[in-house]
Amino acid sequence: MTAVTTTQPEPHVTVVTMSAPPVNALTVRGWYDVAAAVEAAGADPDCHVVVLRAEGRGFNAGVDIKEIEASDGYTALIGANHGCAAAFSAVYDCAVPVIAAVHGYCLGGGVGLVGNADIVVASDDATFGLPEVDRGALGAATHLARLVPPHLMRALYYTASTITAQQLHHHGSVYRVAPRSELDDATLKVAREIAAKDTRVIRKAKQAINGIDPQDVHRSYRFEQGFTFELNLAGVSDGARQDFLSSGTGTSTGA
Repeated sequence: MTAVTTTQPEPHVTVVTMSAPPVNALTVRGWYDVAAAVEAAGADPDCHVVVLRAEGRGFNAGVDIKEIEASDGYTALIGANHGCAAAFSAVYDCAVPVIAAVHGYCLGGGVGLVGNADIVVASDDATFGLPEVDRGALGAATHLARLVPPHLMRALYYTASTITAQQLHHHGSVYRVAPRSELDDATLKVAREIAAKDTRVIRKAKQAINGIDPQDVHRSYRFEQGFTFELNLAGVSDGARQDFLSSGTGTSTGA
């Protein structure tokens, strides 16, 4: 069960927290709940900035593969695809800046959330990666491409390797790296700087920046997912998911 909660720890700062034990692999409903929480925060005139964070061992482990395997036909697979797209879009299209506070692992759909965020603050133990090819799926290369240069993105994608917060800081996509115990404070410090500014200007700035973005994140992600459906129809994905679940290494991941 995924729990998504919203709090306001200080004026004009809205914090959306994800919690889906044991590994923060979100169900279909969970992805839609994240989307709804972020959209509601951006629609609130009193909100000047959103922080997206998580409880538990890691930030996000992607979709709940057990839910997909237990579903009748492709109902959960299609639901996860649409739910991820809704959550990613909510972050990107949020009327105010969204800061992702990442700790531990950020995999699959987690990279989708982070890649569409405006600012990324990470703990010094954070790692990022797309294990999709090992699960017989594709997705979120669109968002990984927003975090690393093109050839590195390809290498990480094909090998299903991870990259550290420190490496992403070197590439400029992680704004600040902090000790895990200080991650929330470090993120709120950045949020506070934005919250103190005229939200009318910041909201227009968000629109302007999205308007000049060279990558259409909505179209490119949906394009990727078309190939995931091909792999599922060919039976490739079913075997890969079953192998992963039988290995006992977890319940996810994918985007």
